[in-house]
Amino acid sequence: MGAVFCFPYFLGLLALSLVSAMVSRAQGAFSIATPWPVGLHVASHTHGEAHYPTDKLGPAPSGAAAPHFLFVAAACGLGLLRQRRRLRRCAVQQAQGGEAAAAGLAPCDQWIAKLDLPAFGKEVHELGRRLKAEQGREDQAHLEKMVLWSRICAAVGLATMWLTPNPLTVLALSLWTHSAWTMMGHHVSHGGYNRTDDSGTYNSRGFAQGSLWQRVVDWFDWMLPEAWNVEHNQLHHYRLGEDADPDLLERNAESWTGSDRYTMPFLSMLLWKWAYYAPNTYKELKLADMRKNGQPLPAGFDPLAPLTVSDLLAGKGKGIFSFGELLSRVIGPYFILRFFVLPLPLALLGGLPFYTNAVCNLFLADIVSNIHGYVVIVTNHAGNDLYRFQRGCKPKSPTFYLRAITSSANFRTGGDVNDFLHGWLNYQIEHHCWPDLSMLAYQRGQPELWAICERHGVPYVQEDVFVRLKKTLDIAMGKTNMRRYPKEMESEEDMMVWSNERVRELAA
Repeated sequence: MGAVFCFPYFLGLLALSLVSAMVSRAQGAFSIATPWPVGLHVASHTHGEAHYPTDKLGPAPSGAAAPHFLFVAAACGLGLLRQRRRLRRCAVQQAQGGEAAAAGLAPCDQWIAKLDLPAFGKEVHELGRRLKAEQGREDQAHLEKMVLWSRICAAVGLATMWLTPNPLTVLALSLWTHSAWTMMGHHVSHGGYNRTDDSGTYNSRGFAQGSLWQRVVDWFDWMLPEAWNVEHNQLHHYRLGEDADPDLLERNAESWTGSDRYTMPFLSMLLWKWAYYAPNTYKELKLADMRKNGQPLPAGFDPLAPLTVSDLLAGKGKGIFSFGELLSRVIGPYFILRFFVLPLPLALLGGLPFYTNAVCNLFLADIVSNIHGYVVIVTNHAGNDLYRFQRGCKPKSPTFYLRAITSSANFRTGGDVNDFLHGWLNYQIEHHCWPDLSMLAYQRGQPELWAICERHGVPYVQEDVFVRLKKTLDIAMGKTNMRRYPKEMESEEDMMVWSNERVRELAA
């Protein structure tokens, strides 16, 4: 059975390699065809390598298309080796001390002492205000173009899913699901198009919310949109890098011990959206409702710990919600409608073989979509060159902007094809500074924000997505640790205590 499952799955991954190569040829980029649904681009310099902005990671140079895989794999290996040596040198410098030790800061953190935080924060804030003011019809047209691309993927996948499981169908269905989440659902729910969408279709107020029908029509995925709005739009964005950040991988992976520490990161890639993200986002929605109603939490329940499907089956969600509730309200409708109801017309047209093929293609596409999402999402805020924080800060304060930049990582940016394949997650730094802007605004603002960081000496980490994946896996496996921002260097003026920290008091 395992062999039967793996064969079509790896066919799907092979398709991703071929499409990556075709995209490379189309863009004339120096790219690597890989078994992942996003392009890997090699640049001569990246911000992440030196931990300081030194050279912009822009479009790859034109010329030959994807080189021989072995040659590029060797090049990547050498790049990672050089990177590891730099990090070792940094660690040695920290151990040696010197003037930095006297000041209480490691050499790699010396930029903190030199930073004019108010001036830096003012520049970032003003850039965000200008980008928002410049949004208009062009931004809306750009969104509609991305929606069209997503629907073309849907059309290709749905029109061919009656065929024996094949790379084209799996890839098209996967990109449809992925783009609907990372571009439409994500940016619309943040309010990125509230100022430009006259029709109200892409307005955050009510988008995919209120009924199952609206969820199916606007954005249908494993997660409940209302729960996503609480977990992602509120907690993750405004508690980034803190213990209260529900997406803090380093903290969430602490429960993995023994061999699980090395197997779970890879297993998570295959099923994280329904096994972790759906129940954990729903947990945050339920906790928000309990806080609103003044309800105490069950004794011993840790509101900061991730809640997975396996946890629910083990009874760890008792008093919050049950697996049955998750099934009926969150993941059940998607599971039934997407995988079994959607392909039903094919049973009438071609009988059981057509229907079975469609179901298989849909399941394979979901696996690929899970992998794609993991590679471009989980990697945004994990790595030994990104910071964690101990206390909360005021939104839109200089500290807020600093954290958005130093606790996030960008990938290769520039060009709609490249950005579409990355799900626009390659502008994570800009997105965390200004969550309610359009996708096009992030394209415009990225070079300017990079320049601000360059002037002020603030680390702007931008690396290839697969370099970030390696750093993310190292964090998940406990091989490396994220940096801790010195609490004594925080601006007291920007600090605040969030009301949701009372959850711990209620649980006591």
